[in-house]
Amino acid sequence: MTTNETSADTPVPAPEQRISLPDLAPDFYRAMFAVERAARQGVDPVLAELVKVHASMINGCAFCIDMHSTDALKNGERDHRLLSLPAWRETPWFTARERAALALTESVTLLTQGHVPDAVYQEAAAQFEPAELAQLIALIITINSWNRIGVTSRLSPATK
Repeated sequence: MTTNETSADTPVPAPEQRISLPDLAPDFYRAMFAVERAARQGVDPVLAELVKVHASMINGCAFCIDMHSTDALKNGERDHRLLSLPAWRETPWFTARERAALALTESVTLLTQGHVPDAVYQEAAAQFEPAELAQLIALIITINSWNRIGVTSRLSPATK
């Protein structure tokens, strides 16, 4: 093997980060952390991480998928539920409340594909008290913002 070749099981390097918002827009970055703290208040930590992982999978944000999957596992989430998030409708292990949150996450995340349908919103409203629903919406909006930061700047998870 030459120095330019790698073995089949060698991970490829992460893409080079384009820009560092914490360094170049520190006030904005601090404000995002404040929004994050405010958005997750009163949201069950396991549900919050499911929502964050699901939105991050839809948006293709590797950094956030890695971070929030790790956080979900630390909060007691189970591997099989995380791995099946892309097919949550076809699985029996998400509660009605979680399903409503995941559907709302998809609608808010994929806003240009039909906006947030009344049926999706009404199901979420049936599962969550108004204040909880407001916090859930804030959380979904916030993770979508973080995903856009991660994808645009090419944040990559650390090699494990």
